[in-house]
Amino acid sequence: MDKTIAEAAGLFPTMDLTRRGFVVTTLATGFALSVQPVSAQTITTDTTGLTAGVVQIPVSGGQIPAYRAQPASGKGPFPTVIVIEEIFGVHEHIKDMCRRFAKLGYMAVAPELYSRLGDVTQIQDMGALMKVVNQAPDATIISDLDATIAWAEKNGGDAKRIGMTGFCRGGRSVWLYATHGRAVKAAVAWYGPLSYGGPATPQAPKSPLDFAADVKIPVLGLYGAQDQSIPATDIEAMKAKLKAAHRTAEFVVYPDAPHGFNADYRPSYRPDDAKDGMKRLLAWFKKYGVA
Repeated sequence: MDKTIAEAAGLFPTMDLTRRGFVVTTLATGFALSVQPVSAQTITTDTTGLTAGVVQIPVSGGQIPAYRAQPASGKGPFPTVIVIEEIFGVHEHIKDMCRRFAKLGYMAVAPELYSRLGDVTQIQDMGALMKVVNQAPDATIISDLDATIAWAEKNGGDAKRIGMTGFCRGGRSVWLYATHGRAVKAAVAWYGPLSYGGPATPQAPKSPLDFAADVKIPVLGLYGAQDQSIPATDIEAMKAKLKAAHRTAEFVVYPDAPHGFNADYRPSYRPDDAKDGMKRLLAWFKKYGVA
């Protein structure tokens, strides 16, 4: 474990993130260590007909790596999807999600939002991993997503057709960014936590339930009724807060789905629900001007 990761995990005194250098300068290959062994039903999307690989996103104080996939030919600018990682980093599954979007004609970009903390794909212990990712401030996530959108607009993405989607912690980041501005036309949050499992922190002072009234763009929430980490009461409370504030949002709750039902590399994968979720995502993007 490198020293920066160890600091964030509590093995050394935590450093001030605003003064920390960029530890990760490129993306790891393969799957995160914490998700091993990888399921035999894992989907692999090839790069035929695509331009795909690691790019560098200029952000405040330096650069963060990201995975970009887009059609290799055809008339741009392309409709764009910002893909937000789970807690496991931009590993092979997130890269594959980008390639799936690119096969459908999108530019897809997945920034490594934990690059200041170290390579989270190399952390095997879930407790240590959570301590690391919990060090990422909401304000920095928003700023890095702003920078990712700006990069996409300058590199073949259509500034007028930008969507966003995220998984697990990335789903929470979708709700967070939805309060920030209207550069994104529409967003889809896959099983993003809506409340805290513990007390608020300086890095994440509010939960989605706290800032629901500030959501500015249409958001589709895809959740599983068997998700032990996101209770049905949170979903109902989020619906009520969004409705009271007259925000555009819809929820789909799959009766038999657990947390991570789109993660085809894990036992939680539910192919029928995952396919339905992607179908609804594409329809949501089309309805609100991303496609």
